[in-house]
Amino acid sequence: MITWVCKPFQALTTGELYAVLQLRSAVFVVEQNCPFLDADDKDQLSYHLMGWDERGLMAYTRLVPPGVAYREPSIGRVVTAITARGSGIGRRLMEESITECRKLFGDGVIRIGAQLYLKEFYASLGFIPTGGIYPEDGIDHIQMLLS
Repeated sequence: MITWVCKPFQALTTGELYAVLQLRSAVFVVEQNCPFLDADDKDQLSYHLMGWDERGLMAYTRLVPPGVAYREPSIGRVVTAITARGSGIGRRLMEESITECRKLFGDGVIRIGAQLYLKEFYASLGFIPTGGIYPEDGIDHIQMLLS
């Protein structure tokens, strides 16, 4: 069973922060073979949604307030642990993220910069592509909006 916790950066414990950075690095840098600077100074301004089970941190997103990354609030750094994949946790993570975004920032539009290969997954959650495909850190992305 997953326990969902959402906290602003300043409320994260050192253990939680370490687990978040470790999971993001394991997937985005090592698994996707994409060296990039993950510490982009947006974490301190954001909320952090974490999905924990008895094994540790299994899922995570960064909920970014409007005006920090985009004009709208956004969901980013969407990541699931390799050991949790195939269980539906990615969909649950995004559903929880949307709910938390609405609680934190209101019922307006939410923007994501989605990895292109996940476009259909995000579309199944109601996100609509906007704009063209663009490279980010060597991976094709597309911006998507949820009304």
